[in-house]
Amino acid sequence: MKIILSRKGFDSANGGIVSPIMEDGTMLSFPIPSKDKDSYDDLIYCDQPYSRILKDLKYKGGFNCHVDPDLSEDRRKAKIDSWCPIFGQINSSATYLMNNVDVKVGDLFLFFGNYHKVRYADGKYQYIKKTGDFYSDCDLQVIWGYMQVGEIITIPEEQRKYSWHPHSSEKRVENITNVMFKASDKLSFNENMSGAGLLAFREDRVLTAKNCNKATWKNNPVYDVDSIIGNRKNCSKIPSGIYYAGIWQELGLKETLECEEWARSIVL
Repeated sequence: MKIILSRKGFDSANGGIVSPIMEDGTMLSFPIPSKDKDSYDDLIYCDQPYSRILKDLKYKGGFNCHVDPDLSEDRRKAKIDSWCPIFGQINSSATYLMNNVDVKVGDLFLFFGNYHKVRYADGKYQYIKKTGDFYSDCDLQVIWGYMQVGEIITIPEEQRKYSWHPHSSEKRVENITNVMFKASDKLSFNENMSGAGLLAFREDRVLTAKNCNKATWKNNPVYDVDSIIGNRKNCSKIPSGIYYAGIWQELGLKETLECEEWARSIVL
């Protein structure tokens, strides 16, 4: 089972703020702004639309968004017939996954993004600051979701069947690199869990090294610079950890038992 780390959600170039870790540990991955049909009004947390939370956190961008990966039906205000968890990719990112990583059925995506803890106070959501606790005061890169691949959909006619997903749009379907990964029904290593889902905040799911900037990760051989499939020029080992600079999407990790055991510990 290969593991792929996939960066998704708001960053400095897409959205301009970080996604929130709510007081109950829920990690809300804000889908990036786009021209897709979905909007932040369509997504909810405890009956509150994402648009309201975004306003509180001083988001200043547009309100249509790219809901991908789509891992949980529960965060949509309106239910979709025959919904299933799907993640799509296109262009060079899809080529990397299909040709370099050689993603197969059974491989596991771990989705991470930029986060900061929030509290609800004085009638609005606010980022927490100046408590003295690193995990509360700082922006973090955290693993927030997972998907084990159950099916790889590359045929345009099949992609069109998932009309609610942004990678079924005609513009993307017409692109020969467009690929959709459909989740397995259950995890192969835990049949009591769905093949895709959202994860609550836990410190072991934080990639960021303690007391470092968010792009400096903890030292871990499973995702260090020598364990990546293909070239990642903007990564380096530094005294405080592993530095992954810039805005990029996926890291395919070399297949080892140690890597697989680490990934299982993150999900379970």
